[in-house]
Amino acid sequence: MNAPAASLQLVELLASLLLLLSFAMLAQRRIASLVNLFALQGAVLTASTAAVAASAGLPHLYTSAALTLVLKVLLLPVFLRRLVVRLGLQWDTESLVAIPLQMLIGLALVIFAFGLAQPISQFGHEITRQTLGIALAMVLLSLLMMIGRRKAVSQVVGFLALENGLVFAATTATQGMPMVVEFGIALDVLVGAVILGVFFFQIREQFDSLELKHLERLREE
Repeated sequence: MNAPAASLQLVELLASLLLLLSFAMLAQRRIASLVNLFALQGAVLTASTAAVAASAGLPHLYTSAALTLVLKVLLLPVFLRRLVVRLGLQWDTESLVAIPLQMLIGLALVIFAFGLAQPISQFGHEITRQTLGIALAMVLLSLLMMIGRRKAVSQVVGFLALENGLVFAATTATQGMPMVVEFGIALDVLVGAVILGVFFFQIREQFDSLELKHLERLREE
């Protein structure tokens, strides 16, 4: 087996792991474990980007993989863990939809994503045909996690996981974006996370809770 073929199989394996991690995040109630799963997803995304670089012969994707490693595995998880500790958050026990029902809805979304991606991926290269459905499923599962959770921190992790799905789609379908765009997006995500952290502290000081229902009450008033 030659190196590109082995790299392609590795990309497919890592894509499957990304999808499994999306389901694990959807089912996770403990916020600290949710952050750890996000960091693990970032590590798998880093490995998949490097595998695509090896399979397609695109050296610039190694820079993208390094950027993902620094941002999604090191900086953001450390920031989120400290945020969880300082806010005293442990569990996201109240969800709008029960976890078993969320998993069933997630399974339906995966089937929908693969059906939607099938006619599109036929016009792409081999990596796109194998991974586009998984990338779309990751995005939809992240949206479901954002909709179904009440804790603001859980929704932010869902948003970051959604961005992981978009990065994976861009990497596998288009062999990455221009580096200036990737650096701009990375900076926006990092700055946005810091701003949200400050915002969380303001909510906590005002309402002594991070439940989104308090924001809804404030809007009504």
